[in-house]
Amino acid sequence: MLRWTITFVIIAIIAGVLGFGGIAGASAGIAKILFFVFIVLFIFSLIRGKR
Repeated sequence: MLRWTITFVIIAIIAGVLGFGGIAGASAGIAKILFFVFIVLFIFSLIRGKR
């Protein structure tokens, strides 16, 4: 999941540098959502793993 987040961040940066604002914004939004999903799943696995 974190690998996909990094991929979308890189796509957003490249698209932003090249002037594709719509693609950069969409990629950054997807990366943000994936990052928060990753954090929630990581915390859940930490809590569940200690039991």
